[in-house]
Amino acid sequence: MTALLNPSARARRRNRRPAWEEPPTVAGQLVKGAVLTGVVLAVLIPVWSILVTSFSSRQAIADAGGMVFRPRDFDLSAYVLIFTRGEVSRAVWNSMFVTVTGTLLALVCTVLAAYGLSRPGSLFHRPLLLFFLITFLIGPGLIPSYVVVTSLGLKDSHWSLILPAAVNAFNLIVVRQFFMGIPGELIDSARIDGAGEWRILTRIVLPLSKAVVAVVGLFYAVGYWNMYFNAVLYLNNSEDHVVQQVLQAYILAGQSPAGIGSPPALGFNAPPSLAVKMAVVVVVLIPIVIVYPFIQRHFTKGVITGALKG
Repeated sequence: MTALLNPSARARRRNRRPAWEEPPTVAGQLVKGAVLTGVVLAVLIPVWSILVTSFSSRQAIADAGGMVFRPRDFDLSAYVLIFTRGEVSRAVWNSMFVTVTGTLLALVCTVLAAYGLSRPGSLFHRPLLLFFLITFLIGPGLIPSYVVVTSLGLKDSHWSLILPAAVNAFNLIVVRQFFMGIPGELIDSARIDGAGEWRILTRIVLPLSKAVVAVVGLFYAVGYWNMYFNAVLYLNNSEDHVVQQVLQAYILAGQSPAGIGSPPALGFNAPPSLAVKMAVVVVVLIPIVIVYPFIQRHFTKGVITGALKG
C-alpha cells in the first residue's frame, strides 16, 4: 500500500501550483531560463573581469588593452600596495566602524520603537506612529539636515553618518507589522505569568522575529557601508574618510594611489593603476558579498510577511 501511495505523494510534492494556474509551457520555461541566465551573466561577467584585473600584472593589462577577462600572471602587488600605504586600509576600518556601530544602534532603536508602536495601548501610540509616517512621506531636505548636524557638533565625526540614519521609517513599519502579527494570546499569557515588557520583548518577540530583524539589519548595514553623499558633506579630514570616498577618488576622479608612478620600497615593481583601482572595488564588494548569502534566505519571510501581517 505504501508503495502505491509514494508516486502520488511525490507527484503532489512536485506540483505545488494552485489549481487555477495553468501549467507551464515548454516555450515559457525556455524564455524564463534564457532571461535568468542573461541576468546572471550580466552581473557575473563584470564582477569576474574586475576580480581578474585586480590580480593581473602590468603586462597582462597592457596585452588586454584594459580590463582583463582571462586569468594570467597572478599578481598580488595591487592589494599589497593599497593596504601598506594605509589610505585604503584606514578607510576600510572607518567604514567598518560606521557600519557595525550604526547597524547595532539602528537595530536597537528600530526594534524598541516598533515594539512600542505595535502595542495598541502604548503611550502616545497614534501621534508617534503618525510622526514616523510623516517622516517616511516627507524628507527633511539637504539644508535643514546639514544645519542640524553641524549645530550638534557632529561635523568631521563618524557620528554624523551614524545618527541621522539610525531610524528608517520603512524598516520601522516593516518590523512593527511583523510584531503585530505575533499572537496576542502568547503575550497575554506571558503577562499573566508575571513577565514585564522587556522580558516579553527579549524572550518571546525577538526569538520569533529573527527573520525580519536579520533582513532589516542587512538593509541598515548596506546603507551604512555604501554611504557616500553624507560622508562628502560632513567628513573633510582625510583621516576620517570612508571607503566609498576613496573609491570615488580612485575610480571617478581619476586620482592615482600613492606609490603609483614611483617604485615603492616594497620589494616589487609598482602595480598598474588600473589593477589598484579594481582591487579597491573588490575590497568594497567583499563584505556585502560575504554577509548577503547568510541573510538571503530570510528575505521572503522577513520582508514580505512583515509587510503583510497586521
